[in-house]
Amino acid sequence: MTWCKVPEAALIASVVSSAAEIPADVWNRLAPNHDGVVDNPFVDHAFFLAAERSGSSSARTGWQPQHLLLSDPSGEPVGVLPLFLKSHSQGEYVFDHGWADAFQRAGGDYYPKLQCAVPFTPVTGPRALASTPAHQTALLSAAEQLATQNNISSVHMTFLTEEEAELARVNGWLIRHDTQYHWRNHGFSGFDDFLETLSSRHRKVTRRERRDALGADGLTVKWLTGKDLTEAVWDQFFEFYQDTGSRKWGRPYLTRSFFSLLGEAMGDRVLLMFAYDGDEPIAGTFSLIGHDRLYGRYWGATRNVPFLHFELCYYQAIDFAIAHKLSVVEAGAQGEHKLARGYEPTITRSAHWIGHPGLRDAVARFVAQERAAVARDQEVLDQYTPFRHGDPPQR
Repeated sequence: MTWCKVPEAALIASVVSSAAEIPADVWNRLAPNHDGVVDNPFVDHAFFLAAERSGSSSARTGWQPQHLLLSDPSGEPVGVLPLFLKSHSQGEYVFDHGWADAFQRAGGDYYPKLQCAVPFTPVTGPRALASTPAHQTALLSAAEQLATQNNISSVHMTFLTEEEAELARVNGWLIRHDTQYHWRNHGFSGFDDFLETLSSRHRKVTRRERRDALGADGLTVKWLTGKDLTEAVWDQFFEFYQDTGSRKWGRPYLTRSFFSLLGEAMGDRVLLMFAYDGDEPIAGTFSLIGHDRLYGRYWGATRNVPFLHFELCYYQAIDFAIAHKLSVVEAGAQGEHKLARGYEPTITRSAHWIGHPGLRDAVARFVAQERAAVARDQEVLDQYTPFRHGDPPQR
């Protein structure tokens, strides 16, 4: 449905109800890429298509696709904004439940809202997929118009890049900060090389954790990708995924078919790490491989083994990044325990457009205080890094 125009740029925005309505080559061309391969696999067309076709992101689950396609006067696509109509705030990892409660107590309707995000994924990456800041700005404007025309309370862009956050701020959106923990590869030749940057105490702890995780039961670890990803392998991983999901949030967000669809479409960018007791897999992780980084996402186990979570989620990820010359490992949301294992505190960002002036003013005061608190936390966290001289190594 064509519904919006940006007069100063002579552009037209349309709402499409599925990623399938946008050709994959168009979507991926607009995302940052190298030789046609999207840098961040979570914004690859295949990821959104798998989430939608598997029923993971749908109107039934409260993630109704409302993607914006921006075109120039000739009809040439120049921008895509992955967008969802949300009836709740679940699966976002940037929490606005307090805003919703306050607005609804005051007589407003916070839901539905518009969410520009990768469903269920706290991974920083581009959100306004376009080659120029002008086209990115037009996408923001189109999202605002869509909300205004349909009496929708707000638009939220979560885990966007620093450059996009600044663009959104300049255009009047409110900016939130939070903290994640990322490991950085400073030209390490191997895990022992990385260990040498840690204090003596942390080196000893890390070696002991790795030894205890695998040594006590004689476990082995295998990295699985590409053709290794058989349906039997996916069945086993989904068992791990369900175990963690049922304990953390009650019901796993992603369906079993999502993993098969993703493996079929981009299996060479999927990395599973399984721990085996003999021939029996007892734990596993799911990650995606980007242009210069590894994105750790899910973990699960059918047996409780001390430190095995650290081994698969953090140490094996470092091993893989070093072996494949990746610059960064992103280990997901939250988790101050990652700090002691060489993962450094890193700012994440989100941007928020609020239609109601009163709610906007209240949220603006809140996020200003929150950013200041996050900055103070960063200063404290930096004092607890495990590195020998207190600061991350520079190589």
